[in-house]
Amino acid sequence: MPGKRITDHQVLTYKAKRGAHTQAAAAAKVGISERSARRIESLESLPSQRPPRQWRTRPDPLADVWEAELLPLLQTSPHLSAVTLLDELQRRHPGEYGPSALRTLQRRLRHWRATHGRERTVFFAQEHPPGRQGLSDFTDAGDLGVTIAGMPFPHRLYQFALAHSGWRSADVVDGGESFQALSAGLQRALWRLGGAPEEHRTDSLSAAFKNLSDLERREWTSRYAALCAHYGMRPSRNNPGESHENGSIESRHGSLKTALRQALLLRGSSDFDDRPAYEAFIDIVVQRMNARVEKRLAVERAALRPLPARRTAEFDELPARVSKYGIFTVKGEQYSAPSRLIGHRLSVRTYADRVECFLSGQHVFACPRAVRRTGQRHARQIDYRHLVENLKRKPGAFARWVFRDDVFPRTIYRQTWESLSAQLPERQACKTIVGLLALAADGHEATLALELEQLHAGNALPDLDALTQRLAPRPSTVPSVAVTLPTLTSYDELIEVAS
Repeated sequence: MPGKRITDHQVLTYKAKRGAHTQAAAAAKVGISERSARRIESLESLPSQRPPRQWRTRPDPLADVWEAELLPLLQTSPHLSAVTLLDELQRRHPGEYGPSALRTLQRRLRHWRATHGRERTVFFAQEHPPGRQGLSDFTDAGDLGVTIAGMPFPHRLYQFALAHSGWRSADVVDGGESFQALSAGLQRALWRLGGAPEEHRTDSLSAAFKNLSDLERREWTSRYAALCAHYGMRPSRNNPGESHENGSIESRHGSLKTALRQALLLRGSSDFDDRPAYEAFIDIVVQRMNARVEKRLAVERAALRPLPARRTAEFDELPARVSKYGIFTVKGEQYSAPSRLIGHRLSVRTYADRVECFLSGQHVFACPRAVRRTGQRHARQIDYRHLVENLKRKPGAFARWVFRDDVFPRTIYRQTWESLSAQLPERQACKTIVGLLALAADGHEATLALELEQLHAGNALPDLDALTQRLAPRPSTVPSVAVTLPTLTSYDELIEVAS
């Protein structure tokens, strides 16, 4: 190979093969050229027995400027690149140094840094005994292009993995990194696994702490420490900005998303009917990946610590009052509630993926966790089913309703409203879209969406009465049936006939 010295081993191997092969064949087998083979046959000594070469095959293009100009710059700023130095030489010496000098300068810099440069970071490979370490981390999965019912679904994946066996667990996180997401994902992973490792390692979790006050940070830290203590794990984390210290989980993010991307290609679509369908899809992919490490997992399971008798709490409990608008706010997130709860104070449990509301200790309703969309000040979860009955009484309020754009259950409903508002008078457009939402709330959301997509593709407006008759026809009139009871004496006549 050009640029590499021929070794004693190559010379001896060439001579051994030369007796049975041609010069060209023997040279190819040891990786040298025919020209080098001819030179070897003309010399009796080995390469190590010859004096080192002290001459150059061509003049040094940097001889005049290396020590005088370039070395002082490198000693002052060792991280200067070859491109920057060449630009500086061309500025100082116009027309003397062309692009061909770049490769020479790069080789010279590489050699100088190896002999005179600063010490570089050393990576220390670690052993991972069975049952010693589990790792957690979040990764952005928006590049998978997943959609839910036709709408983009930006989300993260929480992943837990065992360092020794490589067993993993993955959960969908619809929102940012939070203690609830970490707690829920970690506990699900441990109970799926059936044991807990000695140490639980995370990164610095800077994203989770980013928008928290000092008091909230301390509370977050204490709750995380209590979570690890509940399972008998020792918490640890890598230094900020040093992702390689958590490399056992960082590398698995790439393999997980690659497997999901390939499975989506085989599936033929990245659209799912709802979130549970997408979560089931992820579980199947993860199970297939875990099947490859069953033997190592069997060894590691024996070294895991037993689980406690129960899980610890995975939620925050906060009070919230339902306003006259049918909305309550918790942690800066806005949620709709059934109108019958207006004026009541609820106890709201916020989980990583949902909220559950209680009134005087009784569970009244639950809904998915609110997510802040692009352009929104607050995260919102507005359920049209909570408000559609009141909208039917006041359909004109829909046009300039503050939560109008958050109430559409699917994209096609929003597109239908845009067509209605553009082509019909406001009052008629409002009555039509509210009627469609009421029809969807009666259990026809998916079927109605298909009908609206066909109408939208043909640039036609929906006929509310026709759709109602097709999807939710009024019950037909029950015919009146007159029942005439026989007299009791007729039974006596039957008895006489039988006797």
